[in-house]
Amino acid sequence: MTASESAERFRLTDQYQALKADVHRHLIALIEARNIDIDTWTADRVNRFVAEQVRQFVLEKKLPVNQREIEALVRDAHNELMGYGPIQQLVDDDTVDDIVVNGPYNVFVERGGRLFEAPVRFIDEQHVIRVIQRILAPLGRRVDESTPMVDARLPDGSRVNAIIRPISLEGPCLSIRKFKKHPLLEDDLLRLGTATKEEIAYLRERVEKRTNIIIVGGTGTGKTTFLNLLSQWIPQGERIITIEDAAELRLRHRHVVRLETRPPNLEGQRAVTARDLVRNALRMRPDRIILGEVRGDEVLDMLQAMNTGHDGSMTTLHANNPYDAVHRLELLAGFAGYTGSEQTLLGQIVSALQLMVHLARLPDGRRCVLSIAEIRGIKGHELDLREVFRFEADSGRHLDLRAAA
Repeated sequence: MTASESAERFRLTDQYQALKADVHRHLIALIEARNIDIDTWTADRVNRFVAEQVRQFVLEKKLPVNQREIEALVRDAHNELMGYGPIQQLVDDDTVDDIVVNGPYNVFVERGGRLFEAPVRFIDEQHVIRVIQRILAPLGRRVDESTPMVDARLPDGSRVNAIIRPISLEGPCLSIRKFKKHPLLEDDLLRLGTATKEEIAYLRERVEKRTNIIIVGGTGTGKTTFLNLLSQWIPQGERIITIEDAAELRLRHRHVVRLETRPPNLEGQRAVTARDLVRNALRMRPDRIILGEVRGDEVLDMLQAMNTGHDGSMTTLHANNPYDAVHRLELLAGFAGYTGSEQTLLGQIVSALQLMVHLARLPDGRRCVLSIAEIRGIKGHELDLREVFRFEADSGRHLDLRAAA
């Protein structure tokens, strides 16, 4: 076993976790005793301070740790003081897509569409909760027994969900869907095999021609990332309103207004829903409205917006396939209080949406455009969908069906 592997294994022991907690308490006591405002310090100054104090602590306590273990202790102490504790190194790792914390001792990451156990752990449940509170503090949110579930985001836009006892029987759980530092580009789709040149050219043309588009797929299929890519093709000069639960879209346009929903306060009041924001967006002179995801009673207002002069609007929807997507829209409309006939609602959906893009994650973890279908009208009691592109899983080929139509 190498010295590096030995140090990593030592970091997972109870002995190391206790030592790390002692060092953290020592640093906090030192900062308070000296009345240091560490938030005003530069990163280099903080690094030097932590390194000096940790080494001095090790010498004074005559601790039996080697140089690599001291370096790990310095890094972890800095992350506890200024970052998100044990998961800071995972947040900084660009190869990590998702971070999943199942209680204090089980941490997993997703790389390339597959989950792996991460070589990090927390001290105890309170340690996890402290990190969650640190994430929530800048947003003015909190998690406790009265509000045991919360959605939030990191400063870079990464999506965060936290849930604690008594709802979570495993203890505090934290899920982070990391947001790419660099938006996905056309070349990335080609390199990853997500789409073909023909599909990209077709979608770009439809975006530029102000087609209303809905992106459907299951959890983790890359719907928001793909929506962000499509949004980049909107011509400059158009006024765009984005509506999201946690602001993730990054549009490089001059006329962009980003709106974000707000959960209710501790008294259960003052919530701002997606439906409120869609209605307000209609008064803001938008050329296009981009709704991060339709998941509730905002569905009727979204369809109305797409039917009333806001061509080129886009959204995403959780669904396993295009036909399930239509049924889910009908279900959400019912929850929103729609009392008209099913045929009338289908007519409204047909008028509002012209193109459906179906994404999926393949068994090997790769995300792929399974289908691009034009919404042509109503056939019987179903939407009339005409596929223009299809991915064949058996052969691994993307088929261009336009000539055959």
